[in-house]
Amino acid sequence: MINSEFPVLQDSSNESGQGDTVSLSLSVSELDDTGEGKGKKKRGRPGRPPQATNKKARKSPVDKGGRRPNGMAQQNGEGGDPTTLFEVVKLGKSAMQSVVDDWIESYKQDRDMALLDLINFFIQCSGCKGTVRIEMFRNMQNAEIIRKMTEEFDEDSGDYPLTIAGPQWKKFRYNFCEFIGVLIRQCQYSIIYDEYMMDTVISLLTGLSDSQVRAFRHTSTLAAMKLMTALVNVALNLSINQDNTQRQYEAERNKVAGKRATDKLELLLEKRKELQENQDEIENMMNSIFKGIFVHRYRDAIAEIRAICIEEIGVWMKLYSDAFLNDSYLKYVGWTLHDRQGEVRLKCLKALQTLYTNRGLFPKLELFTNRFKDRIVSMTLDKEYDVAVEAIRLVTLILHGSEDALSNEDCENVYHLVYSAHRPVAVAAGEFLHRKLFSRHDPQAEEALAKRRGRNSPNGNLIRMLVLFFLESELHEHAAYLVDSLWDSSQELLKDWDCMIELLLEEPVQGEEVLGDRHESALIELMVCTIRQAAEAHPPVGRGTGKRVLTAKEKKTQVDDKNKLTEHFIIALPMLLSKYQADAEKVANLLQIPQYFDLEVYSSGRMEKHLDALLKQIRVVVEKHTETEVLEACSKTYSILCSEEYTIMNRVDIARSQLIDELTDRFSHSVEDLLQEGDEADDDDIYNVLSSLKKLTAFHNAHDLTKWDLFKNCYRLLKMGIEQGSMPEQIAVQALQCSHYSILWQLVRITEGSPSKDDLVALRRVVKSFLAVCQQCLSNVNTPVKEQAFMLLCDLLMIFSHQLTTGSREALQPLVFNPDNTLQSELLSFVLDHVFIDQDDENQSMGACSFSALCLPHLLNQNQYYNDYGDIIKETLSKTRQTDKIQCAKTLILSLQQLFNELVQDQGPNLDRTSSHVSGIKELARRFALTFGLDQIKTREAVATLHKDGIDFAFKFPNPKGAEYPPPNLAFLEVLCEFSSKLLRQDKKTVHSYLEKFMTEYMMERREDVWLPLIAYRNSLLTGGDEDRMSVTTGSTTSRASTVRSKRGRPPLHKKPADESVDGSWVMRNDTIQTPGGLQTPQLTSTVLRENPRQAAEHIPEQDSSEPGSEPDYIHNFNLLTSGHFRRGLMEDDAEPIFEDVMMSSRGQLEDMNEEFEDTMVIDLPPSRNRRERAELRPDFFDSTAIIEDDSVSISYANSSLYDCVITAESKSPKWKILHKGGKKAFFKSLM
Repeated sequence: MINSEFPVLQDSSNESGQGDTVSLSLSVSELDDTGEGKGKKKRGRPGRPPQATNKKARKSPVDKGGRRPNGMAQQNGEGGDPTTLFEVVKLGKSAMQSVVDDWIESYKQDRDMALLDLINFFIQCSGCKGTVRIEMFRNMQNAEIIRKMTEEFDEDSGDYPLTIAGPQWKKFRYNFCEFIGVLIRQCQYSIIYDEYMMDTVISLLTGLSDSQVRAFRHTSTLAAMKLMTALVNVALNLSINQDNTQRQYEAERNKVAGKRATDKLELLLEKRKELQENQDEIENMMNSIFKGIFVHRYRDAIAEIRAICIEEIGVWMKLYSDAFLNDSYLKYVGWTLHDRQGEVRLKCLKALQTLYTNRGLFPKLELFTNRFKDRIVSMTLDKEYDVAVEAIRLVTLILHGSEDALSNEDCENVYHLVYSAHRPVAVAAGEFLHRKLFSRHDPQAEEALAKRRGRNSPNGNLIRMLVLFFLESELHEHAAYLVDSLWDSSQELLKDWDCMIELLLEEPVQGEEVLGDRHESALIELMVCTIRQAAEAHPPVGRGTGKRVLTAKEKKTQVDDKNKLTEHFIIALPMLLSKYQADAEKVANLLQIPQYFDLEVYSSGRMEKHLDALLKQIRVVVEKHTETEVLEACSKTYSILCSEEYTIMNRVDIARSQLIDELTDRFSHSVEDLLQEGDEADDDDIYNVLSSLKKLTAFHNAHDLTKWDLFKNCYRLLKMGIEQGSMPEQIAVQALQCSHYSILWQLVRITEGSPSKDDLVALRRVVKSFLAVCQQCLSNVNTPVKEQAFMLLCDLLMIFSHQLTTGSREALQPLVFNPDNTLQSELLSFVLDHVFIDQDDENQSMGACSFSALCLPHLLNQNQYYNDYGDIIKETLSKTRQTDKIQCAKTLILSLQQLFNELVQDQGPNLDRTSSHVSGIKELARRFALTFGLDQIKTREAVATLHKDGIDFAFKFPNPKGAEYPPPNLAFLEVLCEFSSKLLRQDKKTVHSYLEKFMTEYMMERREDVWLPLIAYRNSLLTGGDEDRMSVTTGSTTSRASTVRSKRGRPPLHKKPADESVDGSWVMRNDTIQTPGGLQTPQLTSTVLRENPRQAAEHIPEQDSSEPGSEPDYIHNFNLLTSGHFRRGLMEDDAEPIFEDVMMSSRGQLEDMNEEFEDTMVIDLPPSRNRRERAELRPDFFDSTAIIEDDSVSISYANSSLYDCVITAESKSPKWKILHKGGKKAFFKSLM
């Protein structure tokens, strides 16, 4: 047991002042006072034996590795061998066992010199260049030595061995930890009990862990925690030996008097006493480390240090659960679950997982589970994906250990994560769902059901349960996500296609629940998703970064699954289509199955009759349905079956041609009837044209129907609609789409062959006439017709643009079309009238995407619609910048000027600079500034041009009241301030010089509010220097928290002489570059500007002089973080809050907790089975006084990190629809 006679290093967070600093040396008189006689051993660093004055000076023994034990480099002529313990461990060429044996041999020869070598090892592992010499070791106290080493630290670098990246230093960390473990293991029988070596090491590590230098704190904490882990192993071995000795003693004592060996009893008693004393010594050492280091560093300001502490305490609990797995230690892990850094929370969860894996430990974890279960469940929604995954796994372990531990609400919080877009989170949630709902727990019932097959098999009820879960989740469009989440844990269930088919086809037996219509639809959707997952062997769209390379085992599984599903569904699919042929939703899903078949089976397995049955059912479906989704599924199925690589192609092609012939004849006759009837056409005539046209359009999407010449009749319908204005909108939309497909297929034929001049002329005539029809349709009264015409115009103008001739296709030059000014104006008007309006419509996004592809030189300054079209606008800006950076910059400033002009027109020249409208323009300018990126060299000229245009605009018109009044546009300079940070330092001087050309001495002297924009803009140009350099290199400006090394002289950045700068280069340029486009950009009258969300930073309190990581420093750091100022360097306070208020919320509470730590936390190893007198209950540290909980703060952690589980489903875009629905970024990439 630790007592007050062992001096514990004072922590500045404990203001009670208890404990003194441990010194590296004690005087001889202090040694005498401690007493070396009988009685309890007392902790503390022992004195050294007095040096005899009549003895000659000892020579430092050189160990076998060629090192001097004092850590000083040995002069080596070769210069290749390591000379210090640090270098030996760093190189890792020698086994740690031999390195430790060499050190022990050195320690036996000279304790001081060996310990000096070990001390220098820890100092050098911290990255310190200084060396502790023997005189310092003998004459200076611990605090003085550490202060001396701090002064010799290399402050020009913030890196040290534990933080340097690279395989060498990663290996060093491993060797460092291994060295400490092997050292204790080799010394566990004698040296660690000599009251010298361990006391010195613990005293040093305690002092270093309290240093302001992060490297010292980090390295010493890691060393101390690994030292503690090694001592736990020693204590565990002692406990086992003690129990064995006690058992031998009891056995010997129970013998009859004649056979009892008295000498053996005495030896066993002596051994038991020795083991007990050793155990007390180990307890004392562990108490020193735990109270002196752990209780302070587990709440250190550095996240990595906190993570080390939590990781190791988890190891202690796992290794020696009898001693450490109790409420006194679990509370540290529970509190740290609220840490602000994901790295620390992750270590907490992994530590707990190792405990919950052992079901025998559940009784000891019951109180902890009840207290912190809610927090663990809330962490399944953690903003850090890795933390969320481990939290779900931990909840699964809790569920596995105790079904009653989690409430239904807790389980439901995890259930919905199977729909998460992040696959590891979803898979972990799928394992939880499988464990909760789909695991069979009755072995006898499972054995009885295992003999059954199909709907009566064990999976029958589980499939019904899966369908019910899917329906109750109310996320029906994401069945693929649910299947993917369960794929790893429930493959046997999901691949039971026999059972699924029987549930759909067979009539239920008596007493069995009948599947309803919704349940059948859900089961079919889930079944199709399982087929896709098995055939493609990769996650659905939206999960994962792409298709990964499959292993040989995975490829074999994929082939086997594909063969299995083909055998099942080649026979079952026609029957399923026959049963559900009237249900559009079910049929559309079922028709996706053939694309995953191994189509060779039709020929190799002599199953042509099943192919004929499938083609027959598809034909029936085409006849019965007019829904676009069903018709496109039929068209896609025919396209797959008609692949030239399969022998069934001819059979399928004949069936397809017969179907198209019939549809074309019907369409031609119905068109003639409709044209003849004119305005007198009835509903039947319209329906006949529309139904046949819909089917032909769906097939024309994936099949070349050019020989049927569908364009002619479609064009006739469109012309009649334009001339008479009475064409039904659905027919017009379908006719436009079908004509579009016809043109594209003609283009495909020309590009793949050797076209003649007549072919090019004919196609150009067709395209020109169709573009004219589409342009006329832009003024149609029906919105769907206008939208369809707009998107087709954008597509065709993009396809038949100058890029058509690239790639050695100059012969296609006659097909290039350039829109005239009238068409450009109409397209722009359509965007303003139909896209940027307050409606939630997918067509709006498609329209914006299409138009942005055409007008890359133009920028739409619609800040109101940033959430809806921000990605499109960003991509447009990116492409524009790639084309011409200067033109892009001029367009940006022009759009801001337009918004400013509109605001002046609405509010007058005297703008309220605090209004939401002005803040909205500034916010838009800030967003524009971010698009320039961090590379100021590449955007240098463009940003300078932007400032020049902005200054010209601000001073363009003088004030009619006189020169003493500010120009009307002067307030625009406040908007221009947002771009000042993108100027290089020398360019700021140039811009400022240009600004001064417009300023008078009167303007420079003005300080009234109306002149504040000018003052602010001038200041943004005059300030710069280090802040700007930091903004480029680190992404943040410097603060008052600059490190010590920042005060040293740093090499200047690359500076050019004044004559080499760009001074005057852009100022003197002849401004001949005009804003692109021949049209004057119209006023965007519908723009609504958003408020500026940025708030002023809070006041930074004065820095406390306390030790980093302490309680006052913690409060100061929290204030620093909220004010947005951060530090990074060697000597720093690491302004970073640690825990939520659930752990600490005030100074008084911290003091109470520190007192609790000091007064109650003593490591007392559990008694052996015969030491019942020492068995006592640990106090309950989970009471309300020990844990301060703030609901509002905990809510901010749980609810601020919800996953966005609703993700866009797979794209269903047609083959030739130019990527409108395939993702906006992919669309733009296809343009260039």
